[in-house]
Amino acid sequence: MVQYGGDYREAFRLVYKDGIETYHAQKYVLDTVIHISEDVDEVILLCCKSTQIYNDVIAKGLRVIGAGVEPYQQVHTILRIIAAHKPTHLVIHFPIPEIFRWAIRNKVKTIGLLADSFLRTGLRRQWKNYSLARLLNHQQIDWIGNHGINSCFSLQQIGVKSHKIIPYDWSHAVTPELFSAKHQPNENNWKLIYVGSVIESKGVGDILNAVAILQERNFPVTLQIAGSGEIDKFTDCAERLGIRDRITFLGVVPNHLVIKFMRDADIVVVPSWHEYPEALPLTIYEAFCAYTPLVASNHPMFRGNLQHEVNAMIFPAQNPNLLADCVIQLLSQPHLYARISNASAISWQQLQIPVKWADFIEKWLYTSSIHDKWLHNHSLASGHYNSPTCQ
Repeated sequence: MVQYGGDYREAFRLVYKDGIETYHAQKYVLDTVIHISEDVDEVILLCCKSTQIYNDVIAKGLRVIGAGVEPYQQVHTILRIIAAHKPTHLVIHFPIPEIFRWAIRNKVKTIGLLADSFLRTGLRRQWKNYSLARLLNHQQIDWIGNHGINSCFSLQQIGVKSHKIIPYDWSHAVTPELFSAKHQPNENNWKLIYVGSVIESKGVGDILNAVAILQERNFPVTLQIAGSGEIDKFTDCAERLGIRDRITFLGVVPNHLVIKFMRDADIVVVPSWHEYPEALPLTIYEAFCAYTPLVASNHPMFRGNLQHEVNAMIFPAQNPNLLADCVIQLLSQPHLYARISNASAISWQQLQIPVKWADFIEKWLYTSSIHDKWLHNHSLASGHYNSPTCQ
């Protein structure tokens, strides 16, 4: 299993020794691969971008590898690692053409399990998408999963055959049943939270600018930012905007605390730019579980899932002024706030997809006519999924 980044050696220690998941579904992934390792010679979890380089067997039949490279820049290193272990099956978790091409050339049974969107913008991007689609349509690539339905239709729109595409989701231990709807925000102590990669294209700079705008309008809020990335850059940005005292950088927060932070906040902000290849952020699922209203950008992958003034407040991406307007409107109108919070449970339910990550892999790996039929019945060609307007 090839992943862009991460550290499953450390995740294994944290999950089974300390009971801590740094990211959503880490235990679910590890439990699944340990179960599979009982039936095969060896399962390998390869994380390309890792802070350390290692190659360790951490349980019987389970090897973890940290390559310590940026895969798009040093893909030959990744290919050498893969080739050295002579895989019979490959699960590729990010859309890197060279690894799919290697699998085709070496006739290795392969699926892609992505969490990416593919927008038809710009000639260079369109050519890359066309080239990727040709690879994914090759008969050696059995299936292409993508996280969420909208992202799957974006694959279809770049030319991937619908009968090969299957929407999938992760297992969710936390559900809206654990909490109740909020009737109104906190009074005069408004808290926003952002959870995700701390980078420009995720809209972090836009939130900071919105906080500064709100302060100028005598509508002060505080903002918590949970995640890793360009912390120093955005700390400096907050200083320049004169809002450093309003911002708390939490770093990477253990997954079980994410819901707590969201529950304590008044608004969860998801300001992704269209350029960011978002699929369907788990932040949206978690905000619905916490019943904390969302203020989100109009990213194409959110269409249909988030509706303005129904289950979220939507603003045009990269527009901090309108982001600030949404915050003011939401926090100033208790009836609107309560309505959006109340919509959380049904909104979460509507996001649920029958195919889970582990089921996808196991039904592909353990080949049978029943499993093959199950996979076909959950493909985009089955007619079970409604098409959004992804442009």
